[in-house]
Amino acid sequence: MRTLTEQLTQYAAYHRDRRNIATHFIGIPMIVLALAVLLSRPVWPIGAGTVALSPAWVLFVGATVYYLVLDVPLGVMMAIFSALCVAFGQWLAGMPTLTWLATGVGLFVVGWILQFVGHMAYEHRKPAFIDDVIGLLIGPLFVFAEALFGLGWRPSLREAIEARVGPTRIDEAATPAHHGR
Repeated sequence: MRTLTEQLTQYAAYHRDRRNIATHFIGIPMIVLALAVLLSRPVWPIGAGTVALSPAWVLFVGATVYYLVLDVPLGVMMAIFSALCVAFGQWLAGMPTLTWLATGVGLFVVGWILQFVGHMAYEHRKPAFIDDVIGLLIGPLFVFAEALFGLGWRPSLREAIEARVGPTRIDEAATPAHHGR
């Protein structure tokens, strides 16, 4: 299994343009929230029915376990974010079907549009998950780590990533050839 540094470096190689990263700061949380909303139905009662399990809980617990294996502090922060998303998803799942579905699908579609705009208009490179499906799981972790890097968190991790793939940039003339580190 790849380390946190290896996973973030692999993902970062596809995300060096700051404008693309900015689209991900909005789009990825929208997609994560959409999954929490859409997967909060159906629910299966556990035991006496006081606790319910949904596909959202299965997905987010699985992802959180993986994040914790990669890095405990980052995994804990992602667990908190995930729990908030699932709580919102459960709340919305209790709404009328049209409200639940329109919100979930709307968040999902707009989030993905932002991802593809970022890659097509700014990065000029396909999304990371096209080459490695684990990118779908690493994307939320990458966005969270980038936000934390901006606050001065783990400068050595940021430096290790940038040593392999270069710093982020704003470069309208970037082509895929410039990314091949």
